[in-house]
Amino acid sequence: MADVSVGLADRVRAVVRERRIDPGLDVDAVRRAAADVVAEHEQRSLTGAVRSLDDPDVAVGRIVADVAGFGALQPFLDDPEIEEIWINAPDRVFVARAGRHELTSVMLTAEGVRELVERMLSSSGRRLDVSQPFVDASLPGGHRLHVVLEGISKDFTSVNIRKYVARAHSLPELVGLGTLDEQSAGFLHAAVLAGLNIVVSGGTQAGKTTLLNCLCASIPGTQRLVSVEEVYELRTSHPDWVQLQTRPAGLEGTGEIDLRMLVKESLRMRPSRLVVGEVRAAECLDLLLALNAGLPAMASIHANSARQALVKLCTLPLLAGDNIGSAFVVPTVASTVDVVVHTALGPDGHRAVQEIVAVTGRVEGALVECERLFTRRDGRLVRGSGRPVRTEAFERVGIDLDTVLGGGFP
Repeated sequence: MADVSVGLADRVRAVVRERRIDPGLDVDAVRRAAADVVAEHEQRSLTGAVRSLDDPDVAVGRIVADVAGFGALQPFLDDPEIEEIWINAPDRVFVARAGRHELTSVMLTAEGVRELVERMLSSSGRRLDVSQPFVDASLPGGHRLHVVLEGISKDFTSVNIRKYVARAHSLPELVGLGTLDEQSAGFLHAAVLAGLNIVVSGGTQAGKTTLLNCLCASIPGTQRLVSVEEVYELRTSHPDWVQLQTRPAGLEGTGEIDLRMLVKESLRMRPSRLVVGEVRAAECLDLLLALNAGLPAMASIHANSARQALVKLCTLPLLAGDNIGSAFVVPTVASTVDVVVHTALGPDGHRAVQEIVAVTGRVEGALVECERLFTRRDGRLVRGSGRPVRTEAFERVGIDLDTVLGGGFP
């Protein structure tokens, strides 16, 4: 039956070309072409010329996935429960579901993996070759693709697809999922309305991007939002929003656009809010300079606690050059960052905010001091003794901070 499926897929490709269908843009037209080809095949099977298909509808789905989608991986991309897909070797394809890893029964070939990667990159405008053996790109569905070329990755090309599976689009929806409770969600909503500078920290797959998205949903629609990312991952329905994305160097080694450049350019675009998808390196300095100029911003960062996130924010700007020292960076972090929200992925695959801290503005022994606003204990977030320093920011937008910290949702 495999040979029959291959033959039908080839016939559908021919029909797609005849009808001048763009498989990447018109999947429904591809599905109609596949249904026509399968119906023709079943009609011929009545004469005994060919063997009838066991399940024509399933055959149509497979052909569409092969012609317009990403072959054997398409069912995983369509499955809303699957969060990530990765290929360690052609015969070792894994998925993550509810935070847990599973080895699938999918068996590919080395040539099939190369073809899949080429098809995925064809719509992104990014390339993968010996001179550039790593690539980050966005797939049409908003999923993030990361590929490491064979030679850097031992034996086979390594492929990771991190799916955009957003189960929440606002802070109240995170409450419904158990990521936050009403009291902490109410405070974060108020903090966004007040224009506080918020950093979201956590490990890989801890839900940083989802949390950042939900915080963006609290930004008033009258404000202009500019976001900068390595690869488009943020999703929000904000009415006045401009997304900027980095670009790798071209074949001549020129034309690269990095996050530092995007942060600088964003300041020329009249932003009311700046969002940096993820702070990884020297762009942290440019973000701090923007915060120091009074521009409200939000960002995410890899760290294993809120305090470690502050340490990292003090370290990354030093990568910008020898003329940047801790004497400038540490006090700047202390005076510009207001709140750090730390989220984590638990052993059971559940993502939840572990702590929310307020930066006091003080520095002790080259360390930025902070106070806990909320801490997770026994499965729930408990109010700490901390309090945001910039109380006037809440007063400016008509929010009573004491009411919010007491459990009220503005």
